[in-house]
Amino acid sequence: MEVTVKVFRYNPEKDQRGNYVTYKIEADPNDRILDVLEHIKGKTDGALAFRRSCAHGVCGSDAMRINGRNRLACKTLVRDVGANITVEPVLGMKVKKDLIVDMEPFFNNYKKMTPYLVNDSPLPEDGRERLQSPEQRARFDESTKCILCGACTSACPSFWANDEYFGPAAFITAHRFIFDSRDEGASQRLMVLAETDGTVRCHTAYNCTEACPREIQITKAIGDLKMAMVTGKID
Repeated sequence: MEVTVKVFRYNPEKDQRGNYVTYKIEADPNDRILDVLEHIKGKTDGALAFRRSCAHGVCGSDAMRINGRNRLACKTLVRDVGANITVEPVLGMKVKKDLIVDMEPFFNNYKKMTPYLVNDSPLPEDGRERLQSPEQRARFDESTKCILCGACTSACPSFWANDEYFGPAAFITAHRFIFDSRDEGASQRLMVLAETDGTVRCHTAYNCTEACPREIQITKAIGDLKMAMVTGKID
């Protein structure tokens, strides 16, 4: 089938603002949008810039706006979006070139969540690892699915209004460790979340949940964090 692909283009060395370039190419309905972009880059316009790595929905590097929605280019098929395709960088982050945005502020907020296990207690005397029951693992299991693609954060209206806002991806990271029975850093993380740019700015728009390519119930997880902040209890 013939598809019409309108791609946002911006080169900071030449452009004061971005513009759109339209390409017409042949594509299979089962082709991924990533395949379409690779075709354009390889056959038509080698200057087109976008991020990609694993191409299997694991690395999260190719998050972009496809027909107005945040998606992973490697997981979105041509048949899912039709013959008229618009591809743009995600919102709320500075565009560095074409479809590439500056992810450094995003990862700085991620780091504020202390994204690793905090436990200074002695290891079990038998030398085994710190064990968990299946129920304890299930409490935070969904939060471990986050691939840090930024699709949720860049879909959040609160983030559009204030890029200092930590954002849903940071909150999911906090959730993953706060509710881990082996972790001892919950109080520290909850204090960070209570800051002005923390969960108080979440207005439960559900955009993050809608945008998540891993189908994580992000809004529910943020609700868990808010409840823990109010009650001081981590179940």
